[in-house]
Amino acid sequence: MKHYIFKLIILMCAFNILNAGNSDYFAIDEYIEFTNQEKISNDFIAQIQKDAVKIKQENKKIRIVLVYPGKQLTDYWMKSKVSFEKRLNELGINYELVLHFTKPHVETRVQSKLLLKAIKDNTDYLVFVLDASKHAKFIERIMSREKPKLILQNITTPLRKWQKDQPFLYVGFDHMLGSQMLANYYIKKTKGKGKYAVLYTSNGYIGYMRGTKFIDYVSKNSDLKVVHEYYTNTSKDKARLATLDLLKIDPDVKFIYACSTDIALGVVEALKEKNLVGKVLVNGWGGGNSELKAIQDGFMDVTVMRMNDDNGVAMAEGIKLDLENSRDKIPTIFSGDFALVERGIKQEELEKLKKRAFRYTSDDDK
Repeated sequence: MKHYIFKLIILMCAFNILNAGNSDYFAIDEYIEFTNQEKISNDFIAQIQKDAVKIKQENKKIRIVLVYPGKQLTDYWMKSKVSFEKRLNELGINYELVLHFTKPHVETRVQSKLLLKAIKDNTDYLVFVLDASKHAKFIERIMSREKPKLILQNITTPLRKWQKDQPFLYVGFDHMLGSQMLANYYIKKTKGKGKYAVLYTSNGYIGYMRGTKFIDYVSKNSDLKVVHEYYTNTSKDKARLATLDLLKIDPDVKFIYACSTDIALGVVEALKEKNLVGKVLVNGWGGGNSELKAIQDGFMDVTVMRMNDDNGVAMAEGIKLDLENSRDKIPTIFSGDFALVERGIKQEELEKLKKRAFRYTSDDDK
């Protein structure tokens, strides 16, 4: 009975989160076709891979505000900020950058105050996320104004209800694609049979795209059965407790699918406690330094690694084009590449991936 109470407590933590659905969002390819942006998108991707070319003319100082759910163990958000800022500098853009870190899922009131302040302070560009239900309301208020121009990060699927009247830019890495890559890994590793568990972030956009869609894909392509599901609000400690709880009931689960870095590291701690490392598989999500170290140390089995710094570069290049009055060259969506990294990867191969993924931020890891 105890574990059912525990699950209920975790589920109740997600009371204010957006419930996503397939019909709410355009898939990337679908939206590109809908808006005829294939050439614009390809040209923009090519621009991001090239060295920076300075802005054509001097610009008045612009104000950029980042409101990030960065109070997590993942280094994704800090690396995004650093790569963004370094590319802005290379482009010769005159700017002031203000960074606010908040806790994911649970600080929507704090985020609301920060967004209102950004508007009051005459911000030119605002970088935010879309996960909780209240976020959509904030975003619609901002979109109704001429300033600030809104960049939505960590989401690459435009909302259908906004049709062609979308924010300035969506930027990130396709959660569904990353989850499918991990699903194919697990299906192959388990030969498509056995039981598994899923540890979500929250009952919102990220949880849906990484978690629910993972389950859908696995169900359609294997005989694997999900037997436990937990919401953790991206808490390492809650993930650890959830793992200990599910292992009491089903110690023979083949793998535990983690929807974020913090969750994955919580699972790893629990597996260490129960001496089940290597016996129950676990994944990371994103491929930051903490995950790569866990893979190299043999505590984590696989991760889907984002070519992380490309998203910071994309934001900077989008702003440059806007300042050059080349708005027609900016696509609605930029979605970066992934690489699957498995335990046992050769050091040389890993270093090549890190050099590409962290092309602006590798020095910050030393």
